[in-house]
Amino acid sequence: MHPISENPRGEPPTGTASFPLLTRHFWFGLAGLSVWWLAYHNLASGAAWLVYSLMGLDKGSRLASAVEFFAYESPKVLLLLVLIVFGVGILRTFFTPERTRQILSGRRESAGNVLAALLGVVTPFCSCSAVPLFIGFVTSGVPLGVTFSFLVSAPMVNEVALVLLFGLFGWKVAALYVVSGLTVAIISGWVIGRLRMEKQVEPWVYEIPAATTAGQVRIDWNYRLKMGGEAVKDIVGRVWIYVLAGVAVGAGIHGYVPENFMASIMGKDRWWSVPLAVVLGVPMYSNAAGIIPVVQSLLGKGAALGTVLAFMMSVIALSLPEAVILRKVLKPRLIAVFLGIVATGILGVGYLFNFLL
Repeated sequence: MHPISENPRGEPPTGTASFPLLTRHFWFGLAGLSVWWLAYHNLASGAAWLVYSLMGLDKGSRLASAVEFFAYESPKVLLLLVLIVFGVGILRTFFTPERTRQILSGRRESAGNVLAALLGVVTPFCSCSAVPLFIGFVTSGVPLGVTFSFLVSAPMVNEVALVLLFGLFGWKVAALYVVSGLTVAIISGWVIGRLRMEKQVEPWVYEIPAATTAGQVRIDWNYRLKMGGEAVKDIVGRVWIYVLAGVAVGAGIHGYVPENFMASIMGKDRWWSVPLAVVLGVPMYSNAAGIIPVVQSLLGKGAALGTVLAFMMSVIALSLPEAVILRKVLKPRLIAVFLGIVATGILGVGYLFNFLL
């Protein structure tokens, strides 16, 4: 088996991984997990020692509370992020964009909306990949509505957000996030499909020939593990600054915002709190890893769960940079319809969970 650098076509290696190499990966992985577990389970005591013993801050003061929050949550989120991204990097080798297009092509539209939303959770997506993914789907024969179900689900039902929500808030909040996000994605794509807005796609998109695959490439576990490591290097390397910024904002809220203050502007009793949260979230350019520490602090200060979920979803799924990038392939009318439908769905999620919980 040739190393990746010697593959003239840049394809992943084929064949079966050698047993000694996989054994070495296993023991390295086991050692890494052991170090991760020890670090993760000693974060609270380490943060307390740093703040009260090393820095000598007064326990109970606002500054100490904010610094302790930052010292505890920053490594916690980063540790969770490294573990999650490594696993997702391996998982994504099973769901490449090309394979996703093949799965969705030729599907009935209603079933395709559901499948596209589910695939959006585990396939690569970021604002910079919106245009090539859209072009690839449309030229492969994927219906427009199904394509939009994927484009909504991929950023909104973010696997990083899912696992971080589970780690910080428990399975109930994580499940609410998944169900509500998938529902918005499925309904949004279905509605856009019913509107028959294919003419609102720039004409040059349909003129691009569909991509073809020369053959199926078998990917071994050496390659999958390598992709997990590459994903950690790439994604964590790009988002760590957002994580620290998000935790810093959360620390300020945690330490200095009075108890129940957020309930006065983001509580379930204020009918305008959900629209306000969506309006505030749209211009913010962040990602799931950076916004979740802020969400944690908002909930801790009395903000309603539905309002906070609406805020988080608007930040992740309705970012202005993505809308600007999509303008390359969509006419303004379709972009406006897309943003309007998704925003309406997010508003519905916020009001529903504020009513039920």
